Order: sequence, then C-alpha cells, then structure tokens
Amino acid sequence: MKAVVVSSPGGPEVLEVVQRQKPVLKAGWTLVKIQGFGINHSEIFTRKGQSPSVKFPRVLGIECVGLVEETTRQDLKIGQQIISIMGEMGRAFDGGYAEYTLLPNDQIYPIKTELDLESLIALPETYYTAFGSFLNLKIEEKDSVLVRGATSGVGIAFARLLKGKFPKIHLAGTSRNLAKEDQLKAVGFDEVILEKDGVLQTEYQFDKVLDLVGPSAILDTFERTAESGIICSCGLLGGQWNIPNFDPIEMLYRNLYLTTFASANVSQDKLQALVDFVERYHVDVRPEKVYKIEQIQEAHAYLEGSYSFGKVIVKNEEEHD
Repeated sequence: MKAVVVSSPGGPEVLEVVQRQKPVLKAGWTLVKIQGFGINHSEIFTRKGQSPSVKFPRVLGIECVGLVEETTRQDLKIGQQIISIMGEMGRAFDGGYAEYTLLPNDQIYPIKTELDLESLIALPETYYTAFGSFLNLKIEEKDSVLVRGATSGVGIAFARLLKGKFPKIHLAGTSRNLAKEDQLKAVGFDEVILEKDGVLQTEYQFDKVLDLVGPSAILDTFERTAESGIICSCGLLGGQWNIPNFDPIEMLYRNLYLTTFASANVSQDKLQALVDFVERYHVDVRPEKVYKIEQIQEAHAYLEGSYSFGKVIVKNEEEHD
C-alpha cells in the first residue's frame, strides 16, 4: 500500500510517499481501506515537530473516511462505510495519510449516507467541529451571528451549515484583510468585518458568536456580543492557548454565555446527526481542493499558504464501492 511517512520534522518536503505492507489485524482493532482524508492545520503543526508527544517516523492524519476491510468487532461488516476522527490516530499510532490504516475498534463510526464521496470525505473533522459549535450556540432565525476567523475551514463550514437551515439569517465574518471578501460572500456571509490588531472594526454587537481566533482576541469578542448572547470559542487561530487572569464575573457581566466544542467529543450518533443535517438541508459541503496521495506535499503547501480557502482533501478512490 501507499503511505505518507514523516521521518523527521520539517516543511512539506518531509512528507514522503512510500510503499509498505498493509497493517496486520490484531485483537481490538479494525483494518480500514481509506477512501480519502482531509488535511488539517493540526497535522501541519505535527509535521513541523510542534506536537511534543508525537514520535517519528509517523503516518499523520487525525481523520479518514473508508470501508471496513477486516475487523475484530462483531457488529461491523466487511465493506461497511465508516468515519474515524481524533483519538490518537496520526499521533500515538499511524493515521489516515495512507491507503489502509489500523484503528481501535472504539474509534470506528459506521455511517449511512447518500452523499457523494468527495463531500463525505470533507465532513470530518472540519464540518463536525462547525456542526457541534452550531448546536451549542442554540441559534434562532432572528439572531445576528458573527464568525471570528471566517476564512478558516471551520468558519466556512459553519457558514454553509447555518445558511442551509436559516438562509435569511444575518451572518457576518471577520478577516485580517478584505482580499477574500468576495469568496466569503459566495459561501454565505452577508458582510465582512476587518480585524485590525486584534480589534474588530465595528461597534455592532451580535447575538451569537463563533470565535475561532481564541484567547488572544476573546476579550474583544465579549465586547462585540450583545446582552445575554452566546459565544462558542473553539479555535486557536490567534496562537494563544489561554486567557490570562480570566475573571468570569467581570468579563461576562452582561449575562454572556461562554461555551466551546471539542471534536474529541465524538460518537456515531453525533457524526450521523451531522450527515443527516447536511442531507436534509442540502448543504454544499464539497471540498475546495482535491488531491491524490502522491500530491500530499502540494496539499500541505496549499493549506499553509495565504491563498488557501475551505476544505482540502486527498481522495484515494473515484467513487463508492
């Protein structure tokens, strides 16, 4: 089989496509034939050596869509459609950047879907995070909604999900430059707000806010949230991990609600709910870029670049078996 191996940290050039033996089935695990996988910023961090727990050589990849090839789990069937995300795949053990991978049985989530293969591959983990955040924000059609970090994959996924259910809702997005304003409006944003030095260039307050920039800008987000509004902070695009001297009484005094969504909180029911939502509301979840496994270096370089937009996937197959 083909697999992408990182032997030492570095740039996209350290992603080496090699031929190796398919993993051998063992107790408590399932062998998955990988139809495709998404590329995530966390894998770029790992590739650069910024994940201290990850030891090289390693096959990266925190997600995959595939078919059951062999299994020790009694309720699974050979050829069954599955999704797998998170756990320690691509970190403690080899992940999705391959044609086959061996995964723990409790990390295999069977899915029923009529989606085309490219759309299905695009769902984990970007759309899963966006969907969980959408649910936690408890959005109603009358709400005004803001996405901070709108040009990110999760921001774009959120816009598509939101507009699928509430096509007339007012949705604003933020960006540090306005070069992608037309692209953002094409995926559902009604207005684009400039973020300058961590401060939004608007005085307007929103009912519901998805903050993907994170702790580096969260205090400004609080200021842009209306009385009794909800903020879901589930991104770290600002590169800061925590809020220094966080005082919830002082900072949330206008009856604000602060929540989050972690994609590690995953189950078959939650993933199926996402798939059902996408199908019910006819959400266009097709990826922006589709690569082959031999193009993995190019895929990483694109996602890292300033012109990237939306979900980037690698597809191993042309269609469902």
